[in-house]
Amino acid sequence: MVGFLKKLGSMFGGEAAPAAPDKQESYEGYTITSTPIPESGQFRLCGVITKEIDGEQKEHKFIRADVCQSKDQANDLAIMKGKQMIDQLGDRVFQS
Repeated sequence: MVGFLKKLGSMFGGEAAPAAPDKQESYEGYTITSTPIPESGQFRLCGVITKEIDGEQKEHKFIRADVCQSKDQANDLAIMKGKQMIDQLGDRVFQS
């Protein structure tokens, strides 16, 4: 019943809350934090990229379709995806 209510809530704009930060890594002046979301016994890839620019803390949250069997796998993949976004976009990652 609880699973049904969670799915129903997500259909109407609610979403599962990310887990507490598990893994954090500095990369090229950015901080990448993995915050995997528990989902049906697995973990959805989720993370945050942050950087201070002109005295202001910028933040980009990302959630991907990737689902991993373990939290460790989700953490490693989130860090890898964060690095990939930084390499491809740089500070543009913070643009809406």
